[in-house]
Amino acid sequence: MNPRPRKLKLLRWLPNRWVMTRGRRATRALHLTFDDGPHPEHTGALLDVLAEHGARATFFVIGQHAERHPELMRRIVAEGHTLGNHSWSHPQFETLGLAAQREEIARTEALLRAFDGRTRHDFRPPRGVLPRPMVMDCIRAGRRIAYWSYDSLDYARPPAERLVDTARRHPLQAGDIVLMHDDYGVAADMLRTMLPVWREAGFAFEPLPEAA
Repeated sequence: MNPRPRKLKLLRWLPNRWVMTRGRRATRALHLTFDDGPHPEHTGALLDVLAEHGARATFFVIGQHAERHPELMRRIVAEGHTLGNHSWSHPQFETLGLAAQREEIARTEALLRAFDGRTRHDFRPPRGVLPRPMVMDCIRAGRRIAYWSYDSLDYARPPAERLVDTARRHPLQAGDIVLMHDDYGVAADMLRTMLPVWREAGFAFEPLPEAA
């Protein structure tokens, strides 16, 4: 299990204002990010863990899930976390035309604005797929794509103990953007162990920095 595959190293060559793969290093910040929620069972439990440890994060929500669970959306914002755009229905973006991709993003964007009042949110493409026309369209529109530098590999749904072992063997670095998911309980189980470890190592937990 390699949380830093070669693809992530290659993406670092792109300007961070276009495809963000690293966050703040000077402040010893870690940027925890959660995809695919909100989930009626797992997101609330995850928020409890983050609150217990004073950690703030960014939630890349799927629009249709957010529409179904407004109470969780309001709680995410109220507890100091930020929202990101993860498309409306989490389709395979590489199979869609550019107009359909834009609609997936725009529909979710309008919904997120209703919860936090922000005019623009970072976009994270489903499954991290980066079709070139979509990337160029986001650049032209001034919409930042938020990627990651550290893949927790929780989407494979292994036991939390395995994720903890991987996190210990491959330590996080200041400025890391950590990919996790809140549509399953393993992320919360892992963080119950690792948040105190990372805090002891001197890290702070902050949402992704706003685009310049």
